[in-house]
Amino acid sequence: MGLRELKMERTRQLIADKAFQLFTEQGFDGTTVEQIAAAAEVGPRTLYRYFPTKETLIVNFVETHLFAALDRMREQPDDLPVAEALYALVDSVITSTAVHESRVLAIYELAERTPSVQAQFSGIWHRWRTAVADEVSRRCKRRGSDMAASLAAATVSFVIDVSVHAWVESGGKANMRQLANRALELLRNGEVPFATPASKR
Repeated sequence: MGLRELKMERTRQLIADKAFQLFTEQGFDGTTVEQIAAAAEVGPRTLYRYFPTKETLIVNFVETHLFAALDRMREQPDDLPVAEALYALVDSVITSTAVHESRVLAIYELAERTPSVQAQFSGIWHRWRTAVADEVSRRCKRRGSDMAASLAAATVSFVIDVSVHAWVESGGKANMRQLANRALELLRNGEVPFATPASKR
């Protein structure tokens, strides 16, 4: 990364940090773009170059770490079993959450009270699941794997979502890895009920 890119990344991080500080203190709706720009010592136009909307100041963090987790999965050897490559993805999300505990807790609290943020999160999760399914399909290299790949991506997505929500509800006190591993164990052991067509009589 060159000096210019490094300075831009530092500015981006500073703006995001100041925004979260203000959102936590004043609430999302009670904080203006002008206040965030002033706190970060940049102009509003500069802020908009980094974050086109106020919502992206929150969701960009989640998007960055979700797709970083996908990159980790892509880095796994192609001959590694797909299930293990998928766990590398889950593990990356767990690690990111542990490193940024306070930020993740703040994000979920803000999202809970802000419908516009929730809507953008839905879009991010959809794009991410599609990208994960594409990677699973590429690794499977067999015809008719598209539905299986989509189900694998959706399952991993829900495991992460359920585990993070349980962790957030504990106030960040629960062990995130244990929660995720327990969710995966429930799926492997067949303890999660699935819809089954009624038997033909």
